[in-house]
Amino acid sequence: MKFFNREKEIKEITSILEGEPNSIYFIYGSINSGKTTLINHIINEKLKNNNKKKYAVFYVNFREYDISSMDNFVEALFEIDENSKDNKMKSYIEYFTKGVNDISNLYYGIKVPEPLLNRLFGEKEKGRLVFKFIRDLFMSLNNKGIQPVFILDELQMIKEVSMNGGRPLLKSLFQFLVSLTKERHLAHCLCLTSDSLFAEFVYNTGELEGRAKHILVDDFDKETSLRFMDFLAKELLNKPEIPNEQKKIIYSLVGGKPIDIYNIIDEMRYKELNDILTTILNDERNKLRYFLEDIEEDKELYKNIIDALCLFKENYEVEDFKIPKKIRNILINKNILFLNPQKGTVKPQSYLIWNAIKKVI
Repeated sequence: MKFFNREKEIKEITSILEGEPNSIYFIYGSINSGKTTLINHIINEKLKNNNKKKYAVFYVNFREYDISSMDNFVEALFEIDENSKDNKMKSYIEYFTKGVNDISNLYYGIKVPEPLLNRLFGEKEKGRLVFKFIRDLFMSLNNKGIQPVFILDELQMIKEVSMNGGRPLLKSLFQFLVSLTKERHLAHCLCLTSDSLFAEFVYNTGELEGRAKHILVDDFDKETSLRFMDFLAKELLNKPEIPNEQKKIIYSLVGGKPIDIYNIIDEMRYKELNDILTTILNDERNKLRYFLEDIEEDKELYKNIIDALCLFKENYEVEDFKIPKKIRNILINKNILFLNPQKGTVKPQSYLIWNAIKKVI
């Protein structure tokens, strides 16, 4: 399916990538707001069609791995280069750099020969050697006039991992990314997360002050959502548009969540709209009911959760301090609420969840 919208975010991120690396960028948003789709569109359409600059993009998705140790982290970062058996870092980096010639090259992980990867796994201080290899690789690409772009998707997955010696991996990684961007200006570093508590943690991390910036990829606004529905009508239903009344009903239930809108329009190929909407609202309502049932025996917790959810009977978004932090974090971890640390607000993860809250509470 063709990509839809996000002109504002595309312009902002491509402008960043066309400039000199100076900051780490944390791209965050509620679940299924389209962060990864947006980044892939920028890589495959905007960077490849940029005749001014050559890029080498290294994309790592930590969601694909069970990251519980430093070995898992190394495994996620690197992909074996089947065309090389080199076991020396310097000579392999020279070999790899010579092969990067196109306007934009995309690598899922950082290519490395198996003998070198075995060295990285066997090294007592893995972090030091891993970061040195990446730094030297990016320096070599820079010297050839190629701009590295380092993308770490779902970075929160390594939050609890420690390096050898017990030092938090995330702290060392942050320091390394700062050296790549703010200090050496070697690579653009984009970190994606759908965990808004992690986005808040990063936002409040003192050592990143002045070194990291946040970009919100939010759900579509109403006007964009309605246009998206007509776009999908052409793509999925072979119709010029969806009747206005149906569009209004869809938006009133799921708002601007792209995946929810897509799923509804797709099911309209073989189901009645009212049946689709009734089913998805019942599903979301039951999930919330079962969550409340699970905590009902803890009277104080149950009351505090109900009090927090009651704030959304009339409002879609409220100031975060209106909900005690412990209760707020429980609801965020359950993917019921989404925190925007830049605005200091919380809201339901989607309009659908908001409608479920109003039905249950």
